[in-house]
Amino acid sequence: MGSERLFLSIFLVILVAALASNSSQAYKFPVGGKDGWVLNPSEGFNHWAERHRFQVNDTLFFKYKKGSNSVLVVAKEDYNSCNTKNPKQCLTDGDSVFKFNRSGPFFFISGNAENCQKGQKLIVVVLAVRNKTQHHTDSPSPSPVITDPPAFLPSPTALEPNAPVQPPQQNSAPGSDVALMVFICIISIVVSTLILGNFVA
Repeated sequence: MGSERLFLSIFLVILVAALASNSSQAYKFPVGGKDGWVLNPSEGFNHWAERHRFQVNDTLFFKYKKGSNSVLVVAKEDYNSCNTKNPKQCLTDGDSVFKFNRSGPFFFISGNAENCQKGQKLIVVVLAVRNKTQHHTDSPSPSPVITDPPAFLPSPTALEPNAPVQPPQQNSAPGSDVALMVFICIISIVVSTLILGNFVA
């Protein structure tokens, strides 16, 4: 009887761990696709970004030649003017990873101002985290004022014919992951109690 309990316990731990690892997925996006973070990519960086949906905890992977280029995370004004003097963050190792920790716009430019002026820059808009269950009130909340609307995905017919399109991502809200895990644990306990009850009887 001890070996059955051990087997069942190990099975339940593996089941819960597997479900937890799949419940909230973050994606790693190689910036510029196969070209990487280069001066003249086959597809413009902002066009590349428009074809994807970015969410909090996703990461960007910048691939470039270490020592000859870099990536700067900058404010909107510095993005527009290609100002490399006041970065919020510098990525310089050639295989740089940037993780989105919030929703909203992010601005990236080349650490070489001349490259930035020639188009080596990127805007990414990270989607807001939404709960699956929304509570509606009698009066609607005021809408935020948007001075520069984010780029949206073009219609499928507007895409280049051979350009690979990433399927929509279905990241779930953090609260729903916790509820799912609690539900799975409760069901696992009930099932294991019933099964072990049959062994004892």
